[in-house]
Amino acid sequence: MPRQPSENLLTKINVAMRPHLPNKLSNLFAAMQRDRILLPAFMMVLAFTAKSDRQCYAQDQVKNRPNVLIVMADDLGFSDLGCYGSEIETPNLDRLAASGVKFSQFYNTAKCHSSRVSLLTGQYCIAAGDTALSHGVTSAEVLATNGYFTAMTGKWHLKQQPTDFGFQRYFGHLSGACNYFTGDQSFRLNGMPWKVPAENFYTTVANVDFAIDFLEEARAEKKPWYLYVAFNAPHAPLHALPNDYKKYENRYNVGWDEIRKARFVKQQQSGLLPSGLKVSERPEHVPSWKSLHPWRQQYEAKKMSTLAAMIDRVDQELGRLTKNLKDNGELNNTLILFVSDNGACPYDRKSPNPTITPTNANDSLGDTTGWAWARNTPFRYYKQNQFEGGIASPAILHWPAGVKATAGSVITEPAHLIDILPTIADVTGSQLPEQWPSRELRPISGQSLRPLLGDNAFHRESPLHFLFSTDRGLRENQWKIVSFRQGPWELYDLSADRTERNNLASQHPDRLKKMIQTWTQMSREVLHAPERSYSEVQTEPRPHTHPEWTRFDGDLPDGPATKGKGTTTRNRNGPSGKNTGGIRARKNTNLNIEGGVLHLTFTGDDPGIAMDLRSKSIPAGPYQLRFRVQKSTPSRGEIFFTTDPQTTLPNGEQLSFKIHEINDWQWIEIPIATQKTLFQIRIDLCDGVGNASIADLELRGSAEQTILRWPQP
Repeated sequence: MPRQPSENLLTKINVAMRPHLPNKLSNLFAAMQRDRILLPAFMMVLAFTAKSDRQCYAQDQVKNRPNVLIVMADDLGFSDLGCYGSEIETPNLDRLAASGVKFSQFYNTAKCHSSRVSLLTGQYCIAAGDTALSHGVTSAEVLATNGYFTAMTGKWHLKQQPTDFGFQRYFGHLSGACNYFTGDQSFRLNGMPWKVPAENFYTTVANVDFAIDFLEEARAEKKPWYLYVAFNAPHAPLHALPNDYKKYENRYNVGWDEIRKARFVKQQQSGLLPSGLKVSERPEHVPSWKSLHPWRQQYEAKKMSTLAAMIDRVDQELGRLTKNLKDNGELNNTLILFVSDNGACPYDRKSPNPTITPTNANDSLGDTTGWAWARNTPFRYYKQNQFEGGIASPAILHWPAGVKATAGSVITEPAHLIDILPTIADVTGSQLPEQWPSRELRPISGQSLRPLLGDNAFHRESPLHFLFSTDRGLRENQWKIVSFRQGPWELYDLSADRTERNNLASQHPDRLKKMIQTWTQMSREVLHAPERSYSEVQTEPRPHTHPEWTRFDGDLPDGPATKGKGTTTRNRNGPSGKNTGGIRARKNTNLNIEGGVLHLTFTGDDPGIAMDLRSKSIPAGPYQLRFRVQKSTPSRGEIFFTTDPQTTLPNGEQLSFKIHEINDWQWIEIPIATQKTLFQIRIDLCDGVGNASIADLELRGSAEQTILRWPQP
């Protein structure tokens, strides 16, 4: 006779297994315990049932996989939403925050394209292969191979097209910015060119129109879906729909000082920020509102009214999209995450014209430094800077079926765009590939944020790394180091000083040194950044300025009239052949200099600029010609240079470079290997008609010292 199990053993098994068994099986086991039926027989039943249960569980998991909606705004300031302190009406986003969670320390990369790379790949931009994505795999590719319907609408701003990177449906523009009413030539629909309608078009609205259409296709296919909506708003050009603009007209006549003060009070009252936090002071480059000339107050107020209208419209369209989810019974099990790609933009690239109303295709406004300061309340600095004002993003996560944290609560743990891919892979049960055709994948740097959604412990395995151009930063626990445009490193304890008011670099030199070493090591080993990206910073402090920040001195020429002449700085205009600021505009080239930036208009063949160094006393080479360029289309550029007084341009030696960014600034660094002395330099940015801007143009010597800068006084 087989040996019967002891009563004690059966009791222990019953207690242990009951919570994990279906009711009928649990009751059966209790009866077996009572009647002392053989344990082996029960184990056979249990094995069969467990197999069936696993199959049912797997089916339920597939059936209950959440939909995923990622929404990215463009150049949205930290305090631009109602639930983040703003007076702008954003009831739909506020409602998502009230029934979901919001983050107080969610980071982006401070720049448009790099933030998009990090969002899609879970990697830092350079590590992923930059805009080519040659070392990464996208969230769309991950979810598409795991049974999801994938779609995107809005701004792409990377190479190729979304349909080349896993998105089965796409509507939007490939460019970094466009006219909101007329678009540009880069619009695509599912990989094919799409002609923007001649009327009744506005990009923010169109993005949601197509998003809803794509969701209907997903529902028809009975698949879970992943939708990425990349609004271009409120990025410049500042364009608002007439009714939206009318809603905010004259609301901002009180000025940025009062608006910033009110936003900070609201942030603290709502619990978004700690009550003991001190707001950062108004910087020297932003004047008090009361000190502005009346025409300037009117003009600046009009800019903020337009920005508010654009942000309001984003909220309205997102409300239309979430209503569609609710109407289709999908809102409860859709993970919605709303973020911004960087802080508010301070770069003032349009000459003032206070008379226009930016509610049509022909009239638009540019960004402004004063309002960017207010929109990034309570932080310092802006887009492209690695201070909190450049990298802190409003972030709202809504997923009733999956978030266990208290509704409306604030998550204070630092998070980053690199965490999005691992998070959605985690919650959807999707496998991250170890290899991908034609790409050499690098490890993901982000981590799943799922523990934070259930009030569980979360440990950041590596510091958060920040790098764009010459702006740098590193966040390690509560400590942060930051460098403004390759200036001296600064050190802050964000647990006590989130607004970065008290630089502790001199008080903690050992900590500073160790964090700099960590930043440099990550730049080299994690990002695989070029060596120049982590070259030594300057040791001497210098003013924190930028040639494209608004200059508020001066008045409109001939008074604040309608000519639209530039007043942010003194303008210097050079037609072809005229020498302006040490620069000669060549044939078919018009040169306008504002705030140290060269604005070039090319009207025919063979345009460009030239600099004559024959009257300068400069050392022998080698050299490096270095500048930033912004252009609306990619092109191949060339420089020509001479090394003797007899040779004239375009004779001499020639070097080429590529301009691959679209409507965005790109650093160009050209080594000139000659050991001789330069006499002339010519820069050609394209072969024919077009526009471009050049900033920070300088010639450097072999020791990387600056020899000459242009424009010259």
